[in-house]
Amino acid sequence: MGTATAGIRSSCLRSMACLLLEVMLKWVKFNDPAGEKNGMELKSRAALIIIDQQKGILHPRLGRRNNPQAEERILDLLAFWRRTGRPVIHVQHLSRSPDSVFWPQQSGVEFQERFQPKTGEQLIQKQVPDAFCATGLEVSLREAGIEQLVIVGVATNNSVESTARTAGNLGFETWVAEDACFTFDKADYFGKARSAEDVHAMSLGNLHGEYATVVSTAQILT
Repeated sequence: MGTATAGIRSSCLRSMACLLLEVMLKWVKFNDPAGEKNGMELKSRAALIIIDQQKGILHPRLGRRNNPQAEERILDLLAFWRRTGRPVIHVQHLSRSPDSVFWPQQSGVEFQERFQPKTGEQLIQKQVPDAFCATGLEVSLREAGIEQLVIVGVATNNSVESTARTAGNLGFETWVAEDACFTFDKADYFGKARSAEDVHAMSLGNLHGEYATVVSTAQILT
């Protein structure tokens, strides 16, 4: 009797362990930003916002960057958006500083050839990191009935994060494609050198679950 009871208890414990493991895996699958899109649906009127893909961002003086494949992922998304007829918005930074790679009176301000806007695609020009600030972007999105935004571009911790924060605060359903953004090595407030990977990760951490949902390009396209 004791042996039978022990066997039943052992079987129950194994079943409970399996059930717990299944629940944990489902939780991870639901909450892990590297997993599926958690039931999110890409809407037919979702806008792709491409930030600051200008010639100046390739200047060597900006230093070491992360995500060397980011431009390819942006192009993947851009091709999909154009193929499916979804709205594309190109954001161009016009710096107020003559020392900037985006100073208007030199070639760095121009779009890279592969990211040139096509006819019918919207152009937003900004002078600060936030693409919503003094640009009319919110008004144009509201008028077009656009409620969902997918944000890509550069730099993750600058114009991308700033724009995504405002988008979330304004009530837009905002996605940031983590592998279609990049940034550069940067010292923190205390002077400690931080890698581009760390700066990128912390910026995404600031956004995810608060202002936006961070996803991968593959998650968006599948």
